[in-house]
Amino acid sequence: MQSTRDGDSYSFDMNPIATVRSCFGEKFGIPRQPLLADASRAAIQLLPPFDLAETIIDLQGNSHLWIIFHFHQVAGQWSPKVRPPRLGGNKKLGVFATRSPFRPNNIGLSAVRLIEIRTHPKVELIVGGADLLDGTPVLDIKPYIPYADALPTAANQFAKQAPPAKTVHIDGQALQTAKEYRDDWGIDLVRLIKQVLEQDPKPAYQNPGPERIYATKLCGFDLRWRYIHNAIEVVALEKLNITKQSQEWFYPKAAKCHKVTL
Repeated sequence: MQSTRDGDSYSFDMNPIATVRSCFGEKFGIPRQPLLADASRAAIQLLPPFDLAETIIDLQGNSHLWIIFHFHQVAGQWSPKVRPPRLGGNKKLGVFATRSPFRPNNIGLSAVRLIEIRTHPKVELIVGGADLLDGTPVLDIKPYIPYADALPTAANQFAKQAPPAKTVHIDGQALQTAKEYRDDWGIDLVRLIKQVLEQDPKPAYQNPGPERIYATKLCGFDLRWRYIHNAIEVVALEKLNITKQSQEWFYPKAAKCHKVTL
């Protein structure tokens, strides 16, 4: 990291230490908080010169980790007041009272469950419950320390508890396709689809009819659904057309280091 000071002004450039390889191929559909979809999987792949097995020695003694990352798709974009999806998109709050990505420095923080540590062929951490987009730059990794980080008396007036889960129906060919899915991370795709859609990804102010179809990219599939009788019905789960370019996001050969300027 390089830093400069000019009087009272202080700035620095930060290099990512890792890149995320995730089951989430696009922003829409990602749970709005970590650990809401425990079936999700991601690999935190360390980048040179940090991709040394020594950097993660003894990490296996931790059940959960903090991932500090950069909202790279909105880099440089921020607003002093934002509209949190939890409040229906109709109420504005000060940006520092929210977890919106549209914030100064565009930094995010997620607690994830540590599943596996791999040192070959890449040094990487397989984690569950991640709310991270594929390709996300990671700025730091820290152990979750229960006695210090778990605050049972903490309160938040706008999000007192997790939102109620939607009923999700998946059957027919989509169900069969999801049941047959296999990958290197051991994802249960049926369970993941249900957990993702139970969070109701659409904006809260929308009230769509059954003719409107929503879609997102999940585990290399085009997942489509609609709303009917206050429930969610999966209407299709089709394999994406894997080109050389798209193959790199879900089946990466080598992650490239890039600089993030804050």
